Amino acid sequence: MARVSPFSCTLFIALVAIKLCIIAAYNVVDFGAIGDGKTDSTSSFLKAWDEACNSIVPDATMVVPPGIFLVTHITFTGPCKSNNTNLIIFGTIIAPDDYKFIGSDKFWIVFHRVHWLSIFGGTLDAKGSSLWACKRAGNNCPFGARSITFQSCSYVLVSGLKSINSQRIHISINQCSNMTLRKLVIIAPSQSPNTDGIHIASSTGITISNSSIGTGDDCISIGPGSKSLLMDQIACGPGHGIRHNDFHFESRKAMEDGVQDVNVTNSIFTMTQNGVRIKSWPSANDGYARNLLFKNLIMQNVSNPMIIDQDYCPHKNCPQKINSAVKVSQVTFENITGISWTRKAFTLRCSSTSPCDGIQLKDIDLHY
Repeated sequence: MARVSPFSCTLFIALVAIKLCIIAAYNVVDFGAIGDGKTDSTSSFLKAWDEACNSIVPDATMVVPPGIFLVTHITFTGPCKSNNTNLIIFGTIIAPDDYKFIGSDKFWIVFHRVHWLSIFGGTLDAKGSSLWACKRAGNNCPFGARSITFQSCSYVLVSGLKSINSQRIHISINQCSNMTLRKLVIIAPSQSPNTDGIHIASSTGITISNSSIGTGDDCISIGPGSKSLLMDQIACGPGHGIRHNDFHFESRKAMEDGVQDVNVTNSIFTMTQNGVRIKSWPSANDGYARNLLFKNLIMQNVSNPMIIDQDYCPHKNCPQKINSAVKVSQVTFENITGISWTRKAFTLRCSSTSPCDGIQLKDIDLHY
């Protein structure tokens, strides 16, 4: 058996120490943060971020050590000076117990105009249950906050992040490009309202992989203006599945941009309301959904495995005699297997104004 000399061990430790010294690390505790779950550490987080973001040292790193850190609404603003800025989270970041603190702001943690950012690890707990209870009771409640939002960011990696009990959407991506999200865990109860796992809008080049998402709404929702998206090895459930297009609440320009080049592959849906769904509201607004591929998907007791619905109107308050003008084309469902909870394995409800085109089903094996 080979032996390691004390000199070799000393040399290895020295090299690691040199590497750590080269990287500029900014620990939030050094800026006054206290990980007791009670003390507001928002200002300390911002001070640590300002130092890391303004550092010219390569791989400037903001560190959140083990502990429970209370943070209210916070915005991390870029661009940063380093070639790559890191955020390494060993602990848990929590929202205040009173849901109004972040619920009235509509956003909890925001990254704005940050480029070349890597986020590793950590847990976010937005404590959304009290807001859900308020809404169930029919009280006058705030809108609710998205847990983490990326606005106008690019070249971002998010790896190993866990998000639980968001008031609304867990991860929101808007007007971003070239993002990779992997090894995520997103959790909210099946009855929690509007708690989409990940929502993407007006973004390009987004990859989500090797992640587990179980919420009270869509595991992943894709809004207009999104292109070149890949979702691979996603475990979805509970929730409403993966949804493309909600052409009702977005701007006119986003509708014209549409959604295209989206691949959902090698994923499993368990006890979800829907599997993969394309929907649009009755509206004269233009838009499109094209070049969509759903391949190698397993459905386990899914109520509606595959849906194209261009007459979506859940509250029955849509204008009469108006059909959706959104053009759905070149959509492929391939190698979809498993068990449907209902007899409706595939629902196709296309617009008479703008009929579907190029819809393909290959190797579908679903049982009831």
